[in-house]
Parts: sequence; structure tokens; C-alpha cells
Amino acid sequence: MFRQIITHAPRTRALSLSKGRTPHHMPMKLSIVIPVYNEESTIEEVLAQVIAVALRDGLEKEIIVVDDGSTDGSLEAIQKTQLAQGELVKVHASPVNFGKGAAVRLGFKFATGEIILIQDADLELSPQEYNRLLAPILAGEADVVYGSRFRQNNRHIPLKARVANRFLTWLTNRLFRGRITDMETAYKVFRAEVLQRFRLKRVSFDFEPEITAKILKAGYRIHEIPVAYNPRTSYEGKKIRWQDGVEAIWTLLACRFFE
Repeated sequence: MFRQIITHAPRTRALSLSKGRTPHHMPMKLSIVIPVYNEESTIEEVLAQVIAVALRDGLEKEIIVVDDGSTDGSLEAIQKTQLAQGELVKVHASPVNFGKGAAVRLGFKFATGEIILIQDADLELSPQEYNRLLAPILAGEADVVYGSRFRQNNRHIPLKARVANRFLTWLTNRLFRGRITDMETAYKVFRAEVLQRFRLKRVSFDFEPEITAKILKAGYRIHEIPVAYNPRTSYEGKKIRWQDGVEAIWTLLACRFFE
């Protein structure tokens, strides 16, 4: 069971997918969902950067932080920031670690915005990219936007990670007739009504292939925006393992042939 540090009942949104888009002149709210697991060294800086961006323009925002059973000082750091910011930052916590997918899905449940953006709790991707990621949705040109690490020259990506990501993206495109360049990107932005169409099940890093597969299978085009990327090593706290790649392959096959 997740322990709610702040409890806000999720707001029900009506589906309106006949056209699928809202004109850019209508007021919209952005929900930023941040899953956290043992990120004591980075979470305060990430939150500071996200808050700075959130306060910079007129788009209404909420920051939903989900601590997924951290055993270091992550939750305390999150609570410290929440106390300083008040209603802008909403915190939910689990007593045990379930996985990134479970944390993101809980964040989706409590999101009240018309647009939902996923922000990782490390410093690999910068919140300074938000305006570029949101622009196609706010302009009514897209329902789903991914920040692609491979549409510009990010030279610091290790060869092993580059090859693995290229293969998983290629497999995704082959199975679901996609044309994306970065299936595993952490920067994914959605119109909330798109997410309401799917029942997401995965609880770990297999959340990434699952949601991409279901979006493409439903016929949505994923609009990609190039983003800068500053990868960290396992010594610096990177958690994804080779076993997660195997799970990603199985998830893609399962979504294509068995669901």
C-alpha cells in the first residue's frame, strides 16, 4: 500500500477523442510526475530545477512526486522541498519498492492536468527542455511527445547502451509500425485523455515498452523532439540492468501478440 503524504482525490476527466486535440488558446494544466527510488544525491537539485521551470511561465502546473520505497534520505529531501513549496508539490510514498512503472502509474492516478509529463529523479535530462516538449501539444499538433536522445549528437552515450536502445527501438518499430528513434527515453509527454484509453500493468522498467507499444497499437503517432542527455554510470546510481532489456523484449512481444 502506498502511504500518501498529501492526499488529493484524482479528478475524473471525460474522454473526448473524436478529434483528440484541444486548441492551443484554451487554458491547460501540466502534471509533472516524478518517480523516485534512492536518489538522495540528485532529487533536491531535480526538484529545484523543475520548480524553477514551473514558476517561470503562465501554464498552470502541479508536481507529483512518488517515492517508491527509498531506503536512503530521498523521502526526507522530498518532504523538505514540499514543505517549502506548499500546494505546488504533492508527495505520495510507498513503504516498499515496487518499481518505476508502479510509481509512474500512481502518479498518473493522482494527476489532474490535461497534459502529463514524466520526469526522472536523476540529472540525465534537463527540465529546461519542457517548453520544446510541450509545444507540439499546446499547438494542437500532437497527442504524444517523446524527447529523443538520438535525434541530436549526444556523444557521451556508451556504445553498449546505444546498441541496446537502438535494437529495442528497431524492434518496437517493426512490431507496431512506428517511426520513432528512442523508445526507452524517460521524457514522455501525453495528453491525459490518451492515457485513459489504456490499462497499464507493468511495474518495473518494462513500463517503457508497454506504454509505447499500446500508444502505437492504438494508432497514435509519437512526435519526437531532440533532447540533450547526460548519462550517468552504475557507480553514480544508474539502476537499469541487462535483465531489463530482456524484459523489454518480452513485453513488446506480449503486447503485440498476446494482448
